[in-house]
Amino acid sequence: MPISAPLLTLARDLKRRKARERQSLFIAEGVRAVEELLRSPLQIRGALGTDAVRRLPRGEALVAALAARHLPFDEVSEKDFLSAADTEHPQGILAVAEVPSQTITSLRLGPMARMLVLDAIQDPGNVGTLVRTAAAMGAAAVVALPGTADLWNAKVVRSAAGAHFRLPLVHSSIDELLAFLTETHIPLWGTAADGAPIGEVAAPQRLAIAVGNEGAGLSDRIRAAVAHMVSLPMAAGVESLNVAVAAGITLYALRQ
Repeated sequence: MPISAPLLTLARDLKRRKARERQSLFIAEGVRAVEELLRSPLQIRGALGTDAVRRLPRGEALVAALAARHLPFDEVSEKDFLSAADTEHPQGILAVAEVPSQTITSLRLGPMARMLVLDAIQDPGNVGTLVRTAAAMGAAAVVALPGTADLWNAKVVRSAAGAHFRLPLVHSSIDELLAFLTETHIPLWGTAADGAPIGEVAAPQRLAIAVGNEGAGLSDRIRAAVAHMVSLPMAAGVESLNVAVAAGITLYALRQ
């Protein structure tokens, strides 16, 4: 049964955060993102694409993989696809899938774990890179606090290069985060220029590490809640690093 109009309308709607939250759905856009999505256990509703994707070797294989799983693939005009796509120069395919049902209280961390906390990180590209970096550094979960870009924003999903499908990701209020850390006996550390040099501290087996807003740093409430503040020693004349780069170095330095 043709479903192009409903799926196209849905994909357009999911460009809005409120729609994603209301329907618990997100968009994975581009060949690589849809490939990674198909390898994941997430539930996929269907895919949209243009005839251009079939002319790409990986695109043709992707359409075949969707068919093999009996997932709908609707071919639409380039104009219609652009109305649903998030990128300026899209690859001609996107998929709609269900956001995993998970909250901070449902996280189950092992005896050795690192959790990355995003405190009002606003840029979707930075958030996606942070998720990708956390996965690469073996973090157990990523928690996004208020003010952080939606973890399921299409640009965040694309920037994370498949990490969304391998790592627990949750949005949380500060109160919920602090209650969870207290209950699970996980200390919270923060990153700031005035912190102790990271090479001079011994990290516990389980640890939550908070990184702050690109311009303002950590919020006052998170600053007040951290047990230790750590910093990355830098060469003279260099004031700061991109938040995703700094988080990657921090996670590597504090790896188990």
